[in-house]
Amino acid sequence: MMPQRVGLMGGSFDPVHVAHVQLAHTALAVLELDQVRWLPAGQPWQKMAPATRQMTHAVSRLAMVRLATAHEPRFVVDTLELDRSGPTYTLDTLEALQQAHPQVVEWYLVIGQDQYARFHTWHGWQHILQMVTLAVACRGDALPATPAPLQQVPHRWQALPMPPSQVSSTDIRARLAAGGSAISLVPDCLDEAVARYIAHHQLYALSDPH
Repeated sequence: MMPQRVGLMGGSFDPVHVAHVQLAHTALAVLELDQVRWLPAGQPWQKMAPATRQMTHAVSRLAMVRLATAHEPRFVVDTLELDRSGPTYTLDTLEALQQAHPQVVEWYLVIGQDQYARFHTWHGWQHILQMVTLAVACRGDALPATPAPLQQVPHRWQALPMPPSQVSSTDIRARLAAGGSAISLVPDCLDEAVARYIAHHQLYALSDPH
């Protein structure tokens, strides 16, 4: 059966961690999705400033996402954004996906509360709101306030309740750069297969330019 309700998980996934996977599982259950498509970013336009940290090579980020999602057949890793040259815009991705998958009747864009708060800064955000239902991760029972610019544009959104979590890619990178072991971050922060990949390739070590 072809999927008709699809969630989209985009991000740099540098590295992918347990909170990402937990959010995707929550989206599957709460939204009754047929599929969650993971879209590792190529060159996110909002992270292209000169002072921004260089992302880990796409090959490694893609490999880690594939390892973290291998246990769930409804998780599909999509290289669309990695295959595109130039800056990555969600609007372009959505247009390409909708053209390639006309059988999908409902698209859900899975985002965090922080992304919802600044959604009006995204390229073509008004058009995006007409194309998808936003699925916003919420910590506990507190629903996010709709940002003022979004209040002026009718849109569909649904909360995804998530337990409190302190896991972040930034913190994981900092701990590894300080000499921490990737294996020691299992299972609280990293999938074991991802941790072993990081250790084997010595990612995020202070001397590693990637």
